[in-house]
Amino acid sequence: MPSENIEYLTQLLKNNNTDIITRRKHSYIMYQGVESGYIYVLLDGVVKLSNILRDGREFSTVYIVETDFVSLLEGSRNDEMSAVFNVRIESDNAKFYKIRREKFWNLVQDDPRLFKIVDDFYKRRLIHSLDFLQKMTINGKKGAVCTCITSLIDYFGIQKKDGILIDFIVTNDDIAGFCGISTRNSVNRILRDLKNEKVIDIIDNKIMVYDSNYLKDYIR
Repeated sequence: MPSENIEYLTQLLKNNNTDIITRRKHSYIMYQGVESGYIYVLLDGVVKLSNILRDGREFSTVYIVETDFVSLLEGSRNDEMSAVFNVRIESDNAKFYKIRREKFWNLVQDDPRLFKIVDDFYKRRLIHSLDFLQKMTINGKKGAVCTCITSLIDYFGIQKKDGILIDFIVTNDDIAGFCGISTRNSVNRILRDLKNEKVIDIIDNKIMVYDSNYLKDYIR
């Protein structure tokens, strides 16, 4: 979200005396299919959105690492609004604005700029989802892993002398969840191949990328 929109949104929520809550790592603020009467806006921390597939596997869709909505997308069931995603905290702690859904949408109706910010959110999330899913599905398992690592660079990458460090611990299970791969053994094998090809390395449980162009070329 553009910085000017972040400033406008957070100031608007502050002016409306919106509550700020803190949650710890690996706790959830929303569960897929469960009714939620609140809108959450991430202030600080890292959260992951995921869906539970019909076979019970978790399919992760996006990390949110800066101030943004985490819960605008919603489903309707039995005349009640329910969460479309699981929302789990991935950093040690995360802070959120928490505002009642009805109050928030009343603000949207009365504020053209807020309406534009919300509209922009939907467009950004749709474009991201279509692009991410296309890359995940047309390039095989290795292409999916390369896509995931490339997206992790965008989220957490820090340029170092020898390459790009993904400065966040992401487990093989996490990568499998983003790639729709049922077992982490497949992820282990692909990461081992990438290490043998000198594309990446694992340093202190973090991924160091030595050849980001290899990853990008593989998913084109």
